[in-house]
Amino acid sequence: MESKRQQKFAGVIQKDLAEIFQREGMNLLPNIMVTITKVRVTPDLAIARVFLSFFNSGNNTLALNTIKAHSNEIRYKLGSRIKDQVRIVPHLEFFIDDTSEYVERMDKLFDKISKEPRQAEEPEQED
Repeated sequence: MESKRQQKFAGVIQKDLAEIFQREGMNLLPNIMVTITKVRVTPDLAIARVFLSFFNSGNNTLALNTIKAHSNEIRYKLGSRIKDQVRIVPHLEFFIDDTSEYVERMDKLFDKISKEPRQAEEPEQED
């Protein structure tokens, strides 16, 4: 369970990273929209785990690797935005948020199940 401090700090990071990706994301990933779905911060505020979702990306793994390759540059830009609010700028770890894909896959499974004919219940036999 995250403390209020962690949640507040994660919110600040999410907001500032969203602005960074909105303004400068086209340089890193042309024609791909990056959404920051969630940020989790360790209790000591030293590491921020950033979960990303990509829209209009054919290969999410390649897009994530591109972001990871530029993580130092992104951290520097984040640091210049939050330098007055924190003692240290957290190390950024990026992950793919596959929640939407999971929900989509589950919806397809439920649709498939609901379309299958139901098996008639057999009456119980008495001895």
